[in-house]
Amino acid sequence: MLGGIASGPDDVLPGPDRVGSALRSARRSRRLTLAQVADGVGLTKGYLSKVERGLAAPSVGTLIKLCEILEVPVGSLFDGGATGAVVRADAYPQVRFGGTGLAEFLLTPAGERRMQVLLSEIEPGGGSGDEAYELPADVSFVLVQRGTLHLAFPPERSVDLGEGDALTFDPGAPHTFRAGPDGARVLWVMAPALPAGDRSSVR
Repeated sequence: MLGGIASGPDDVLPGPDRVGSALRSARRSRRLTLAQVADGVGLTKGYLSKVERGLAAPSVGTLIKLCEILEVPVGSLFDGGATGAVVRADAYPQVRFGGTGLAEFLLTPAGERRMQVLLSEIEPGGGSGDEAYELPADVSFVLVQRGTLHLAFPPERSVDLGEGDALTFDPGAPHTFRAGPDGARVLWVMAPALPAGDRSSVR
């Protein structure tokens, strides 16, 4: 059985949360203040402090901006994945990649660079947040296993996917996603895997 799902912008997802501490370590190693980083991404200093302490869940777009300003590879957020080729259903490694009302699990082994597979359990109305984001991969594939998912590609295009529907798209195009009124269980595939860079700098 998969773990519980956060339901609000300040909820903390279950399981170990290393994202906030990784961002804090990266900020300190670059000798940047909370105020400098917060100003750079358009956040308040107080909210950024809560993110670093694991008390707030930023949107996917905000998390990517934080990675950019701190020069932290996006893929480094997925450290701690499975080490073998077999990932058992009762032992999915949980990762945190921003957004609200969702829990995400990495299904591909740590170190697999050819592709990356994530499973998202999304509460009704949960998703990436209102801010559109881009990912540094060549292609993305999404399959809705349960519920409905709304994908928006601002300013003009949007797609509604139901159970069993799939979509292949360019992850470099700004986009957002949101689950429908019954929530959603979604499988994401990205190729190649998001760049991890020097993993020794993020723990």
